[in-house]
Amino acid sequence: MGDTAALERAAEILKRGGLVAFPTETVYGLGADARSVQAVHKIFQAKNRPADHPVIVHLSSADEVAQWARETPLAAQRLMQRFWPGPLTLILKRAPGVIDAVTGGQDTVGLRVPSHPLAQALLRAFGSGIAAPSANRFGRISPTTAADVQEELGNAVDVILDGGACDVGIESTIVDLSSGIPRLLRPGGIARDELEAVMHAAVGAADSRSPRASGTLAAHYAPAVRMLLIEPEDLERALRDHANAADVAVLARRSQPAGVNVSLWRAGALDARTYAHDLYATLRELDRSGNALLIVEAPPAGAQWEAVRDRLQRAATGSGGAAIDDTEDAP
Repeated sequence: MGDTAALERAAEILKRGGLVAFPTETVYGLGADARSVQAVHKIFQAKNRPADHPVIVHLSSADEVAQWARETPLAAQRLMQRFWPGPLTLILKRAPGVIDAVTGGQDTVGLRVPSHPLAQALLRAFGSGIAAPSANRFGRISPTTAADVQEELGNAVDVILDGGACDVGIESTIVDLSSGIPRLLRPGGIARDELEAVMHAAVGAADSRSPRASGTLAAHYAPAVRMLLIEPEDLERALRDHANAADVAVLARRSQPAGVNVSLWRAGALDARTYAHDLYATLRELDRSGNALLIVEAPPAGAQWEAVRDRLQRAATGSGGAAIDDTEDAP
């Protein structure tokens, strides 16, 4: 997981304005000093990320929030107490001095306290906030291993800290608390009903006034191969349309039916947490398989599957394929 010397070197690289890829419980992040305009700009260059797309600031504990946010509503305090450290990002009103490069020029900032021990050790060694979107080319499949980061970014990163495979496997839940009404901007490792139980309030959907946030563009998390996202009741028809295709790979929540001959078939887990944990690794495997088309069976609707459906819909859109209609999808 990394020794003291490796952590000290990584922290020193951050202090000099360099880039460090590191594991969190969700996915690997591409980190830079969140107080340095020049350092944060290196993130955008390495990822080919749009300049107005905000990044999340990672902190070692909730005690640091006051340095980054000028308001901490009661709902935010409740969520921090229950879910931090963990896969939850809160959007709050930014404090004076928070740079535009982090916020995308908005009056809000995204904050999170990761639970991965190596991320925590790096944050403590560095001693300040680390701006860190996922460590991949913008819009592509997020990395869940150090090898994924190396494949995606190579020499664009000064050092990659290897903390093994990520436990959650998809990005953090993002909740906007900057307007007085809690709004779910991105579903993630913490489900909507869990948030509502802690806040004793309903969580609304994003609207046209919601701030921009990481991972909320319609096209994101995408493989290079064209991907179709198909509802379960339509899967057999889609497979018949591509029967005996030598260049089709399938990800479904069932075994391969007799008589269906495709190049590669992967059966995803039946429970949402395991499916989410495996999702990006499976998509990467299928993307590398050399097939011309990826057909994915959509998982069930409902709160526990909301984050997975969100990622798959954006992935299908980003690949140039077709996505199911999901009215709960955040813009």
